Amino acid sequence: MIRLFAALAVPEEIGVALQRRQDGIEGARWRPLEALHVTLRFYSEIREDVARDLDAELSAVHGAPFEIELAGAGAFGEGPDLNAVWAGVAECEPLTRLARACETAGRRVGLKPDKRHYRPHVTLAYLRHADPVEVAGWIQANNLLRSPPIRVASFGLYSSFLGSEQAHYRLEAAYPLG
Repeated sequence: MIRLFAALAVPEEIGVALQRRQDGIEGARWRPLEALHVTLRFYSEIREDVARDLDAELSAVHGAPFEIELAGAGAFGEGPDLNAVWAGVAECEPLTRLARACETAGRRVGLKPDKRHYRPHVTLAYLRHADPVEVAGWIQANNLLRSPPIRVASFGLYSSFLGSEQAHYRLEAAYPLG
């Protein structure tokens, strides 16, 4: 079994700028530079043979390169259930189409559909027992976040290995657009 997701890598210069925002919440597990990405579709744990089929389906995804911009900040969860803070991604139809294509690729290899509404973001920290007031302050301080345009000319299939403190990711395959 292998834990996989499709994602866009965040360019290093954008990631470094995001890392400057990674403070102000006690106990937050801030994500390292190499872990910053925009998930297109999380596939979970799948068998190796299904992973090979998924790779073939993702290889067939076509589309022209496009640009995205990071915009705003927020959190997942409420009150004592706050579990992550993130940088948002401005609405972008080509990004939505690419995420749908990654969803379709998963369905074609027999994976269950993702029932959650797609909300593109870059997770900056995972939270456990965070103070809601600190989180609200962090969101307020970072809500005007804007990045320069980020050119998307490819996407990747990543494996995820859960560690005791954080997950580690490895690029398994890259798929060019255009």
